[in-house]
Order: sequence, then structure tokens, then C-alpha cells
Amino acid sequence: MSSEFRTIPGPVPTPPNGNMADIAAAGGLHTFQLELHERYGPVARFDLPGTRVVSVADPELLAATSRINRRPQELFEFLSPLFEAGNLQTIGEDEHVPWRRLLLSALGNHRSHEAHFGEFTRLTLDLADRWAAHAGEISLQEELSELSLRLIVEFAMGSEVGSAQRTSAAFRDLIAEYLGRQYGSEFSEAHAAEMLAHVRRTITGILDAGQPGAGLVTMLAESGWDPARIRDTALVVVMAGYHTSGVAVSWALHLLAHHPEVAQRLQDELDRVLGDRPAPAYDELKSLDYLERVVKEAMRRYPPGPYAARELPEDLVLDDYLIPAGTTLMYPIWAIHLNPAYWPEPERFDPDRFTAAEAQRRPKFAFIPFGFGPRSCEGAALAMVEIKLMLAVLVKRFDFAPVPGHEVTPVERFVLWAQDDIRMTVSPR
Repeated sequence: MSSEFRTIPGPVPTPPNGNMADIAAAGGLHTFQLELHERYGPVARFDLPGTRVVSVADPELLAATSRINRRPQELFEFLSPLFEAGNLQTIGEDEHVPWRRLLLSALGNHRSHEAHFGEFTRLTLDLADRWAAHAGEISLQEELSELSLRLIVEFAMGSEVGSAQRTSAAFRDLIAEYLGRQYGSEFSEAHAAEMLAHVRRTITGILDAGQPGAGLVTMLAESGWDPARIRDTALVVVMAGYHTSGVAVSWALHLLAHHPEVAQRLQDELDRVLGDRPAPAYDELKSLDYLERVVKEAMRRYPPGPYAARELPEDLVLDDYLIPAGTTLMYPIWAIHLNPAYWPEPERFDPDRFTAAEAQRRPKFAFIPFGFGPRSCEGAALAMVEIKLMLAVLVKRFDFAPVPGHEVTPVERFVLWAQDDIRMTVSPR
């Protein structure tokens, strides 16, 4: 290690807005970071208003930061009004560690996944039936985000609590209001407050009923947490699971529609394992090897969460650079997943990148669709169950064709969204 540290390279900021003009010109933070690392290398800096950011795009370097358990407050401050007991996205390490341990035991519980799998399947088949009866175009992200919302609400709160559709709608509107405000859309404080009150009343009703097995809320109630923390936790779990699973499936279908040979191979596997049945059983998911490879490769090409962020608690030496304490570290997941040093021909869609032999050749953090370290997604295992189920049901039943002339442009809206959705025509096989 040299005793002298070079200046971290990056574009010149323009006070007081930092590099916001550069980000806008690139089409958003996700595309800006692709260009940033192509120009400046694996470690680069840029400025947000009032915040110096160091972006790290090499998986070997990520390992040196993998134990950091602090998120930058300013990036998640817009969510603070949603929480009663502190912003769960940014709570300190002492509070976060036991919270995460409990949440992992609840969200990563395979027996719980299996217990909810029948309802997940019913909701997914309902959507497939509706598509089969529908003539015309389908807006994949709108439809599949709504389905993933129904799935995560069912898991969090059970299917017997009042009107599941009304509760899902309240979560949807609440999240849309706060994300819309973050990205400059009109914000109705009164509507957001009404939906938040409905969500909190519903969760409180579940806690008061004290019925075991209804969902995540009752599992958390058994831990002895106070009701405010349980309400906050249910809200953040639904918020995390709302768009991500549906968005992941929509991008997978987009890629399959443009790669019919991959789609055919996946349909062959589904036909072989499922026969005439429209959906897999829970135990069959692990035997659908090519399905898992397709899902992973789709999330490599279009990760639902395009970046993650941490805050340095102390000075860090990284690749000959000295990064001072308090700096925001940003991990451009999309750029990491398209790094040609680890993904030859990174734009090519090839599920066989995820055979066991190929995976062993890559660094641990070359593929991080759910983040990494102590702030990675606690619901990753549950999300994979949902994604594989949805994709299996839909690919088994339908062929997908892109709508001619419809341009699909990725944009960052807290998840990797498509600007005008992903529009397809579906036809029964």
C-alpha cells in the first residue's frame, strides 16, 4: 500500500446541486453510474446536494465494506413520516441487529413459505385466468406489481383480515404517494394520511385478535415487540416486497420474449416437471433448475433494486484511496452486474451463466440482486419463491410477444422500472 493516496476520480460538481445535472443528462442515477464507472474506473466519486458519494463497482472491493451496518440518513429521510418507532431503513446498528435477526427468522422460514404457498398459487392463477380472458395488450409491470403486492400483503397479514383487496389498495396508494413525492409527482398529504391510518388500524386489529398463524404480524407479535414497531415492520416489509417481485418477473418476461430459444427451453422444463398441472407445488420449485437460472440471469440484466448505499463509520482505505468517515458509499448494482471483467458480453441474456460451475468462477459479490452484508434484503428467500412461482405459472400457460413499436426504457423509481411499462400481447399455448 502506497503511503500517498491519490484523489478519487469523478466529474466536477456544480454547487449547490453537486452532479444532479449530470445525473439528469444521463437519464437517471442508474445510467449515470454505468457511465461513471466506464469513464473513471471501479472507484469513483460524485456529489449529491450536500452529500459526497463514493461509488464502488468492483465485487472484489465490495468485500472490504461488507460488514458496514450504517445507512445514510438523508437518502431515506423521505420515508420517516411513515414510521412510528424510528426509521427502520436507517436505525442504528445496536437496534438493527436484533431486529434483523428476528425478521430473518420470520421471512426466511421455509415452513412459513410453504404455509402461504397455496394462497400465493391461487392469486397467481387468478391473474392468469384473467389474462386468458383478456383480448389485447397487457401492461406487465402494472399487473405484476399489483399481484406481488397481494402476495406480500397476504404473507404479512393473512388472507382472512377484512378486505384483503382494500388493504392492498391502501398500501399501494400510500407507497405511491411517498415515492411519487420523492420523484417530483403531486403529493396528497391528506390521502396519504388516510391510507396510513387504515394500514395501522388493520395491523392493530390483527394484533388485538391474537389469532396465531395469520401471517407475519402475528409471528412478530409473539416476539413481544411493542405494537408501533410491529406496525412499522409490516409496513417496511410490504413496501420492500410491493414492486420488487413483480418488476423482476416483468423484466424476465421481457427478456424471454426477445429470446424465444430460452423461453422454449424453460417451457420444456416446466412441461416435463409439471405435466398438465398449471402450477408447481412448493417442493417442486427446487427441482426447476433452469427456471432458477432464468430468474437469476434476468435479475443480473435488470436488478429490481439498481443500487444500495451505506455510510462509512470510520476512515477506510479502498484500492489505494483514503475515504473519510461519514462518506456515503454507493453500490451501483446494475453496473456491478454488467461489469465485463466478470460477465463476458454483459448485455447478452444467457441463463447458463448460473450453472454451478460458472458461478464458482466469479467473486462472491459479482451478483447481488438483493444487496449484501448486514443490510441486505431480509426477504430475499421469500421473494425468490414468489418470483419463481409467478414466472412458472405464466410461462407454462402463455406465449408472450412484445407490442410492435413499444420502446422499453429502464428508469429508476426506487426500483428499476420501465418508463412506459412493458407492454405485451399474451396468447395461450
